[in-house]
Amino acid sequence: MPRVFHTRDLKFEKKKSQLPEFAWQTSPRLAKLANAGQLEFDIRSLDPDCFSFPFHFHRAAEELFLILSGEGTLRTPEGFHKIAAGDLIFFERGERGAHQLYNHSDVPCIYLDIRTTVGIDVCEYPDSGKLAILPMLEVFENRSRVRYYQGEANVREKWPGEILRKPS
Repeated sequence: MPRVFHTRDLKFEKKKSQLPEFAWQTSPRLAKLANAGQLEFDIRSLDPDCFSFPFHFHRAAEELFLILSGEGTLRTPEGFHKIAAGDLIFFERGERGAHQLYNHSDVPCIYLDIRTTVGIDVCEYPDSGKLAILPMLEVFENRSRVRYYQGEANVREKWPGEILRKPS
């Protein structure tokens, strides 16, 4: 069944951040209200002189912004771009889709944020060297990366001897 959301009727919820530079508001979870399966979407309001999320990219999700009102500056791997009402911005998966939004104006920048969901996503933050497992939001530092088989050299010690084949 189609679900109509009248943007004029939406009540925004302020998201709390430990850093005042990251201050935005979001609509209630519209995708949940619509019973969406593989699509996430929200309407966000980015306060003046604030940033959206830290500079990041997704490994398993694509994202699309439609600027509904106001303006801002978009940071991408290619540089900084002014954006304004009516602009549609697509972010591909991977490093080339990295992005961050800043509201350089005196009025809120309101935009529709649409994302694909395929279960688990890994979000990387190039500025801070972190990665996050989404949707659980488990955050780790990249410097803790190790080779795949590190720590696995003694696998036979974890198995009962009667199960393992005897060397011939």
